[in-house]
Amino acid sequence: MSYQPIPLFPAYRSGAATPWGGDSLKTHFGKDIPDPRTGESLEMSVIPGLNSRDAKGNALEDLLAHDWVGLAGTGVEKPFPLLLKLIDARDRLSVQVHPDDAYAQRVENKLGKTEAWAILHAEPGAQLVYGVRAGTTREVLAAAAQNGADIEGLLRFVPVKSGDVFYIPAGTVHAIGQGILLYEIQQSSDVTYRFYDWNRRDKDGHLRPLHIRQALDVTRLDYQPEAVVPQIVPDLHCQRDILLDTAYFGLQRLTDCRDVPFTGDITHFSVLTVLTEGCLCLSDTKETLPLAAGQTVFIPADCAPFTLTCGQCLVAAPAHK
Repeated sequence: MSYQPIPLFPAYRSGAATPWGGDSLKTHFGKDIPDPRTGESLEMSVIPGLNSRDAKGNALEDLLAHDWVGLAGTGVEKPFPLLLKLIDARDRLSVQVHPDDAYAQRVENKLGKTEAWAILHAEPGAQLVYGVRAGTTREVLAAAAQNGADIEGLLRFVPVKSGDVFYIPAGTVHAIGQGILLYEIQQSSDVTYRFYDWNRRDKDGHLRPLHIRQALDVTRLDYQPEAVVPQIVPDLHCQRDILLDTAYFGLQRLTDCRDVPFTGDITHFSVLTVLTEGCLCLSDTKETLPLAAGQTVFIPADCAPFTLTCGQCLVAAPAHK
């Protein structure tokens, strides 16, 4: 018997763990955030201690352990490959970089971290740090990082607006700027190396830990990233934009969705996040499931057919065999 789509309920990172966070996850999406400084809603997660859950309170990790093939798919290898977040940056995040799989497995015994951002809201003048300036050498970067604020002159600052999409391969120096609400899809990893945290101090006057040696080890200096150019494909039920098709994940944006048909693919799961209110209609029972804006739904590999109606959503899937 096939599965039905599984609405997920997030874990949160907040308070001192996200000093840059705010309350936009509540004001924009109505989420029940635990703190006025809530930076992350982990919409689909098997990170230990930060599992997303189904409506009965079952952790996603436990559901997958019960039936990996039916839920994750025949073409998806363990460990579970993806993590999906909504991020509220009231203030700017640290300047950071993530390792690739080879480095992370050798040094951290974890997956590396390639990710992507879809900008959902940006205040006027909002910016991202997206790579370092062309011609920067590792020696110059190392000297600047040791002197703290000197690194700011080496960073590429790019303006952002709602609808922009940015791909961030492992090794790309980056930071989310203030006044940005975004969707993040990434490898399921929590390995982050901080170069610089804008000399931000906690309530006791302490600076956050930095990881300059590791950050220098993994930074790519030969890569000058650019924003994603969507590929529009014909679809009778919506406007369908192919945003990303990478070695780690794919991402599509669907707009003006009217009874968009979905069905499982036994090779892999997928996951949709509605950005406006909508509903699912289960094809076999005709039952309708309302969805709040910001709701994420796990689509099992062995999923019964359904249709989706909403103003806009993002649909992600892992790379698979």
